[in-house]
Amino acid sequence: MTAGAAGAAGAAGTTDRVDVRSGAYHDSVALMQVSRSVAAVPGVLAAQVAMATDLNRDVLRGMGFLLPDGVGPADLVVAVRAVDDDAHEAARSAVAAALAPPPPAAGGGVAVAPHRTTGAAVRAQAGGGPVLALISTPGVHAFVEAVDALEAGADVMVFSDNVPVEQEIRLKELAAERGRLVMGPDCGTAVVAGVGLGFANVVTPGPVGLVAASGTGAQQVMSLLDAAGVGVRHCLGVGGRDLSAQVRGRSTRRALALLDADPGVELIVVVSKPPAPEVEAEIRDVAAALRTPVQFALLGRDRPDLTVAARAAVEAVGGTWAPPPSWPSPRDGGPARSGARLRGAFSGGTLCDEAMVIAAERLGPIASNIPLPGAPRLAADLRAADDGSVPEHVMIDFGDDELTRGRPHPMIDGMLRTAWLAREAQALQPGDGAVVLLDVVLGHAAHPDPAAELGPAIADARAAAAGRGAALAVVVSLCGTAADPQGLPRQAQALQAAGASVHLSNADAARAALDALTPPGTVPATASGTRPDPSRPDPTEVP
Repeated sequence: MTAGAAGAAGAAGTTDRVDVRSGAYHDSVALMQVSRSVAAVPGVLAAQVAMATDLNRDVLRGMGFLLPDGVGPADLVVAVRAVDDDAHEAARSAVAAALAPPPPAAGGGVAVAPHRTTGAAVRAQAGGGPVLALISTPGVHAFVEAVDALEAGADVMVFSDNVPVEQEIRLKELAAERGRLVMGPDCGTAVVAGVGLGFANVVTPGPVGLVAASGTGAQQVMSLLDAAGVGVRHCLGVGGRDLSAQVRGRSTRRALALLDADPGVELIVVVSKPPAPEVEAEIRDVAAALRTPVQFALLGRDRPDLTVAARAAVEAVGGTWAPPPSWPSPRDGGPARSGARLRGAFSGGTLCDEAMVIAAERLGPIASNIPLPGAPRLAADLRAADDGSVPEHVMIDFGDDELTRGRPHPMIDGMLRTAWLAREAQALQPGDGAVVLLDVVLGHAAHPDPAAELGPAIADARAAAAGRGAALAVVVSLCGTAADPQGLPRQAQALQAAGASVHLSNADAARAALDALTPPGTVPATASGTRPDPSRPDPTEVP
């Protein structure tokens, strides 16, 4: 059914067309990319292609689209606002091309009806060996699909977020009963036998296996290993809550056992945001009983950063470490001014966490929407803290669940961050100084050319600040590998040309931002990739 051209919005002469296709389910990540491609069609002012969940219906109404009665989660909505009929037709063609099924394999053959349930699809493959089911539905439906897959005998990767922790615990208990693995929920990246899943960088096969209670943390470690010539055999994401006091490392234990049983894995690295102390102790005891050496890359105060942990892993498997590459800004960003502010805008939560840990050592607690313990929490406007105060230094995770509901993840679409960057530049007053720290994450499923979107925004922000008599320096943490489809060197050079200082190491980027912030005469932050102070934990420790 079609809602027709209704609900005119925007400038005079524009029209809205809302097409509703019953029973046409598509993956949410794929639909985010379709929405982006349709919105880029000349003459299209707004576009949203999404399943008609409660949340997506609210988003569509908020965009000014009128939906027909009776539309529900099993319906696909294609909503387009365009300037004329030609633009609408071009948008319709773009949607059709993006959603078209793949052509049949050469040689013909009998068409097979699609399976109606996840369990049925798993059972149909059971004769071919182990099966991994990837669940990428709205979080409210993920539990049922994951249980169906587990009961059919599959391991499960739950890409979906917004899954209640009680359901996560039950899923992992069910997996343990069946000798299976649950990766996630909110497992954004994984590598299984060299095959990347979710937001995945292209890495060469090698002797390292990762267990990751962190998505971009795992991507950062894999990228740094790749730059040092060390490959990855598996990266088993277990979800950011797995090492919490509630979940108690249920999937981490199973993932450690699986990697230990693989003769191709010579070293296991456990990557995580700050874990619950009692759970960390339990997992260290589990690791101590394995045959394969285990290293821990756990973020937190007085712990080695991820670059130091990557160096330890490289050296543990006999590789040679070299400092991660960087591309210094070709332009004079101006010395940081007394009272200059630090502003971070991240798409990766772990990269934001790592930067806050490093910055807090010099600046004190950093306000954030995902604050570290003891730091101020930002209010919904992302400007003031919950207590109404205006924090001096701020870091925002734009990939947090609260900011991705109803919109593409910032790894896919950077529009939210570019708009924020423009506002930050316009807010500077004559004599002000600010240093902006950004991350850019490459790999499959990410934006196909993030520098093309972010580079002009950086150049415009710097120009706007200069025009107001202010100084704005930009530092970019670029997470990716040489084989990623976006082209790592090309992305780095484009961001550099826009006036940013670019670093493959997120820790190095954070320290470069601090150095740019530091008034003359003070001691700059120490570069990463070297051994930490003797008083800090040894990253090469094997329990």
